[in-house]
Order: sequence, then structure tokens, then C-alpha cells
Amino acid sequence: MTTHKVGYLIGSLAKGSINRKLAKALVRLAPPELEMSEISFRDLPLYSYDYDADYPPAGKAFKAAIAAVDAVLFVTPEYNRSIPGGLKNAIDWASRPYGTNSFRRKPSAVIGTSPGAIGTAVAQQNLRSVLSFCNSPQMNAPEAYIQFTPGLITDDGEVTNEATADFLRKFMQDFHIFIARVRSVLPKDA
Repeated sequence: MTTHKVGYLIGSLAKGSINRKLAKALVRLAPPELEMSEISFRDLPLYSYDYDADYPPAGKAFKAAIAAVDAVLFVTPEYNRSIPGGLKNAIDWASRPYGTNSFRRKPSAVIGTSPGAIGTAVAQQNLRSVLSFCNSPQMNAPEAYIQFTPGLITDDGEVTNEATADFLRKFMQDFHIFIARVRSVLPKDA
């Protein structure tokens, strides 16, 4: 099968984020046909249309990084029943100004973890709404709301529960299939 470059965004900027651990696990469990790389948005200033005429270097680099990948995986926590502000800011940088949306026709998937039983479900629905507006085809199933328990994922991304590891492995396999299917009808350069 074809290899696809997948950029992943971690919604939390915290170094010890459980979503960062989840992202490491997903990278470990991804099929070899997915070349995974984190796209950081830590250095982006707050978006303003005042920048549209001349993006600062951090904005240009972030927008170019999103444009360069074949697909995007969002790994996000839930903050106040929505996505973290930094993640929304990053999406604004990559999708603006009008006519230069780096998410247009780019396959995406959403996953997240939290200690709560519904594991980021509301944040994911908010993010899906934003991605719909950005015209990003989304993998809608399987949905992945992971309840994080202490020790579920080690700091280096090893999943200690075999059923969870199997689910996450299948999620990444399904994402690979989804990317291939979207790219078959919407080639990257179309």
C-alpha cells in the first residue's frame, strides 16, 4: 500500500499531557505505511487577520507543515467542554486567510483521552464542527473516547492494557484505509 505522511497535533501544550502519551502510543501502533510526525503549534502568536498580508515566520512554518502532509490526526483533551484555545488558534492560522486553507480536502481523524468516562467526547464534537467548516474529510468511525487510568500508557507510549492497545491499533489501521480512500477520489494536488 501507499505510504502517507500524517501530521499529528496534540491539543495540550503540557509536557506531561496524557494526550501526549496517547499520541506516542498511536505512533507506535500505526501501520508502517503511515509516516507520523508531530506538528507543533507552541510558538504561534494569537491569530489576527492583521497578519494575513504577511504571516510571521512561525505562522508560515506551521501553515506549510500542515500543507505538506497527506492527512492530519488530532489528539486532544477537553477544556471547558470544548477544544483547547491553542488548538483552535492553530487551526485558524492554517486555514486563513480565505482561499489559503491548508485543511481543504485533507483527511483527518480525531481522538482524545481524559480521566472522565466520556473521554473528550464534547471536545471532539466541537473540533469536528470546525473541521467541517475547513472542508476536511473526517474519519467518523470508529469514534475514540479513551478513559485514561493511571498506568494505561507509559511515558514512552507503551499501552499496558491489551484490549486498549488492540483498539488503538485498529483505529490507526482504519485511519490508514480512510486516508487511502479519500486520496483515491481527492488526490493531494487536485
